[in-house]
Amino acid sequence: MKKKFGMMALVMVLTASMLVGCGSEQTAETSEGQDAVTGAITVSAAASLTDVLNELAQTFQEEYPGTEVSFTFGGSGALQTQIEEGAPVDLFFSAAESNMDALEEEGLIDAATRKDVLQNEIVLIAPQGETAVTSFETILDSEPQIALGEAESVPAGKYAQEIFTNLGIWDDVKSHAVFASNVREVLAWVEAGEADCGVVYATDAKTSDAVQVVCNAPADGPQVLYPAAVIKDCANPEGAQAFLDFLTSEEAGEVFASYGFTFLAE
Repeated sequence: MKKKFGMMALVMVLTASMLVGCGSEQTAETSEGQDAVTGAITVSAAASLTDVLNELAQTFQEEYPGTEVSFTFGGSGALQTQIEEGAPVDLFFSAAESNMDALEEEGLIDAATRKDVLQNEIVLIAPQGETAVTSFETILDSEPQIALGEAESVPAGKYAQEIFTNLGIWDDVKSHAVFASNVREVLAWVEAGEADCGVVYATDAKTSDAVQVVCNAPADGPQVLYPAAVIKDCANPEGAQAFLDFLTSEEAGEVFASYGFTFLAE
């Protein structure tokens, strides 16, 4: 009986040793993978991603301590132009497919890395309190000053133009509009009462207590997708891919959702 017990104890010790060994190997492999990702990672991203990406970058840098993520935030069209002109960018995160499509057609992104990561919604906002603005369809009834992004360089502005064109009122809206270089500038103007209303993303409106959402875009409005891709021949392709993999992980998806985005890259 003692002999049988001794054999069982030996098997248990050997099994435990094997499990510890396997765990050590997995930990070492993970550590080696993280150590292989180092250096500066330069990201050009839509202005509407400012808050969430700054938070996610902190988490990523803690997991990959040899990296440093820096951002240029702005209108996706302006960022596209910068990349076309040779700006040193590793990863592009756009608020519109059209800007990414153009770079792909020009051979400036690694098409194999492209992913649709997020979805957003277009909303009409006004300062908190009473407002005469009630909908996209009747926006002109009170002759308001309307804050919009530049349609040529700001996807939210392009989406707004599409909505008002479909409603047959774009020319009149344009005559009442002031145009911003990015969607966060639109938000700031409405917050400050410098515009009576504006068109932004739902996630932008969520960041401010100074504005109210008047209504969502019409049901037949544009679909707002956020693609991301590694720039071809960039300075740090390994770092860019690691950050993109992190941004499309379940961990990042929960953070994106907390900011009001719909996470697609599951």
